[in-house]
Amino acid sequence: MAQIKPYLQLTRPANLVTAVADILAGMAIAQFTFSSFNPVFLVLSTLGLYGGGVVMNDVFDARLDAVERPERPIPSGKVPLPAATMLGMTLLFGGVLAAALFSFQSGMIAVVIAALTVLYNRFAKHHVFFGPLTMGMCRGGNLLLGMSVLPESFRQWSFVVLLPIAYIAAITLISQDEVHGGKRRTLYIAVFLYLVVLLTQLYIAHTKGNILFALPFVLLHAWLIGRPLYNAIQNPVGPLIGKAVKAGVLSLIVMNASWCMAFGLWPVALAVLALLPLSILLARVFAVT
Repeated sequence: MAQIKPYLQLTRPANLVTAVADILAGMAIAQFTFSSFNPVFLVLSTLGLYGGGVVMNDVFDARLDAVERPERPIPSGKVPLPAATMLGMTLLFGGVLAAALFSFQSGMIAVVIAALTVLYNRFAKHHVFFGPLTMGMCRGGNLLLGMSVLPESFRQWSFVVLLPIAYIAAITLISQDEVHGGKRRTLYIAVFLYLVVLLTQLYIAHTKGNILFALPFVLLHAWLIGRPLYNAIQNPVGPLIGKAVKAGVLSLIVMNASWCMAFGLWPVALAVLALLPLSILLARVFAVT
């Protein structure tokens, strides 16, 4: 187990749970009847794509991490760089294959997500604009992958993927200052992007007649991300910014549960929300950021 743990650390297990929540939320937005469908291929796809993406993140950052985060699996020597590279590429390929086994369209979406993860990790990550945008597109694509269970839903609801793009862009903006501390201006931009997501969810819930059911979920989400972000704004130092990033990532589950409730699928919303304790538990063992 001790030999396996560093490899698991590379995949960020707590984050993987949030990716599964994306798929379920996308299916809920598509108004799919879960009683007649087994989402195993799409779940396996998102696990491969997300896991491969975060592994390749550490692969491309190995030299930088040797200076800034020497305790991570690759710079510490617990996982050789070639082995990490092979693991990341294998997971990405497996994610694309699993999606393609579900449908051709799902496979094409997975190909785009995989390409975006490599683009982010290799080129865009440290760019103040294209880094957050590219990472946001990866998460938006993941939601779209869930929606691909019913492709006809794209015409009406595909614009929803812009919101996880905005949300992840906010988290990525914050995370750029996680090591050395940051500026309040960046944190205020994140607050604005968070508010856009929360208010749009409430608006869609209102149009669908589910505002009273969705409101508690949205408020819970606002509290989970708002408290650590407020603390970081008051004192924008690395550790507090790191807590704001961690809260934003884990709270993706609550955001996805809010989507499910906004579209009236309360059993799915509760099932997604039930993933939060699992993600929090894993976050105590494995790094989130």
